[in-house]
Amino acid sequence: MTQHPPPGPGFGPPPPQYAPAPPAYAPQPPYARAPQPPYAQAPPPQQAAAGPDFLAVDKRNAVVVDASGVAFETSGHTVEFRWPEIRGVHYRASPDGKALMVAVVHMDGGFYECVVEARPRTRLQEWFPQLAWVLGHYRPMG
Repeated sequence: MTQHPPPGPGFGPPPPQYAPAPPAYAPQPPYARAPQPPYAQAPPPQQAAAGPDFLAVDKRNAVVVDASGVAFETSGHTVEFRWPEIRGVHYRASPDGKALMVAVVHMDGGFYECVVEARPRTRLQEWFPQLAWVLGHYRPMG
């Protein structure tokens, strides 16, 4: 029976070709920095332009249309489409008349859909004019 020496602690350092490289920059000493005037203020952050928005929500899904684009939330997953990425937005009632079906056609031809239940059913009739008005505001040509 051959006796082997006990293994050492860990694998050791990596071979030279895989060793981490030193940083390409050297930190500047504090005295080399230009002093900032005490009255300088950062510019205020830019906010999206205010405009109308649309929200349809049920217990699992949601559709949001606002100044940034269209967002779908389905079972906790969110997908956002910015206006420059959108070729078209279509909507209609489900065949049984109990839900709003909204589809986004992406510039690459992809088709994405979200279905939101309308409870009570009369809410569907409230959503249609609101959605049409908001989409008309952001996409006047359709």
